[in-house]
Amino acid sequence: MKQKPDMNFWGLWNLSFGFFGVQIAYALQSANISRIFATLGADPHDLSYFWILPPLMGILVQPIVGTLSDKTWCRFGRRIPYLFVGAALAVVVMCLLPNAGSFGLTVSAAMVFGLAALMFLDTSINMAMQPFKMLVGDMVNEKQKAKAYSIQSFLCNAGSVAGFVFPFLFTWIGVSNIAEKGVVPDSVIWSFYIGAAILILCVIYTVAKVREWNPEEYNSYNGTDSKDAEEDNAGWITLLRKAPSTFWKVGVVQFFCWAGFLYMWNYTTGAIAETVWNTTDPSSADFQTAGNWVGILFAVQAIGSVVWAICLTQFSNTKVAYALSLVLGGIGFALIPFIHDQYLQFVPFLLIGCGWAAMLAMPFTFVTNALQGYGHMGAYLGLFNGTICVPQIIAALCGGLLLKLVGSHQSNMMIVAGVFLVIGAVCVAGIKESSRK
Repeated sequence: MKQKPDMNFWGLWNLSFGFFGVQIAYALQSANISRIFATLGADPHDLSYFWILPPLMGILVQPIVGTLSDKTWCRFGRRIPYLFVGAALAVVVMCLLPNAGSFGLTVSAAMVFGLAALMFLDTSINMAMQPFKMLVGDMVNEKQKAKAYSIQSFLCNAGSVAGFVFPFLFTWIGVSNIAEKGVVPDSVIWSFYIGAAILILCVIYTVAKVREWNPEEYNSYNGTDSKDAEEDNAGWITLLRKAPSTFWKVGVVQFFCWAGFLYMWNYTTGAIAETVWNTTDPSSADFQTAGNWVGILFAVQAIGSVVWAICLTQFSNTKVAYALSLVLGGIGFALIPFIHDQYLQFVPFLLIGCGWAAMLAMPFTFVTNALQGYGHMGAYLGLFNGTICVPQIIAALCGGLLLKLVGSHQSNMMIVAGVFLVIGAVCVAGIKESSRK
């Protein structure tokens, strides 16, 4: 097996640049879905149900994309065809979703339209997102992988910041942030339009700049053995049965972390509106102002994540770094209901960024190390996405009940999220760092 050649900085940059646009789309979805459905007329106790679709699509799409792209070879590449199709579909849906309340539909019909658009949006985002992780695995040597993933992490957080601040920015330049009841404000609609344009331009750039290896080149650099050939038709159940125990132990940590972050995405707009602006009325100007400010807070979280990611490299013990980051994130969540100044809310979201930085990097570090020599990397990474999606689905199903148990105050759901992250930190102790155990 030949050693993969070193790539210069711009080669690594081009490999992941489209991720910037994909992450803008994901950030717009994360920060605005609850706001959109609340504006359309959804009951706060039902908001979590709308969040079942994104992880459900993820758990279906990512393993399929991983498995199919493992076996795809065509003139356009191996991973890139899925990337381009996913991005093109996302662009169409991003132009439709925020207009769910603008077509003169009844409230129930607008909800159904919004749900269908959300389903297709998350399907397409997942289809576009997964190939970037695989391209690095396919084409970057072990020595440069840390640098490649660092670039990808930077582009991920930069895209998040852009997507999160768009509604605030458009309001600042004069685009209306209020609309008639049941209609999404123009500031949100135009954010989705611009995000869609940036997404397709970034993906076109990556498609134009990256040439994937053909099958002979790929095999010469990555190697195949008889065992891999015999297992080409292995099903997902077989792969899961043979997965290393680290795969599952990290999955337990993931369960609590992603359930906690689902509640952040679900309830932060209502929590900030209630805690800082003293309103729970989605049709009020203050609620929409709070919605814009949530984008700023999420951007602060992304900035905190970038800074903390640099700090994580200074830890000699990966497990300690992982657990500490989750504890800091949990403390940040728990502080939100007790801070009534919009600017002081930066503090808890910076702490939440510490937890987010660890969640982006640490699980894949443990799992990819444990998977060395297993083959079917694309399929395994797609299946590992289930440890992200399943907890969100369960959390979404339980969200309305938990909201009632904490007094129907969305701000109290932030405390629930904080408790989940601390439990996740405790579960880090069960992870073994050595591979194939």
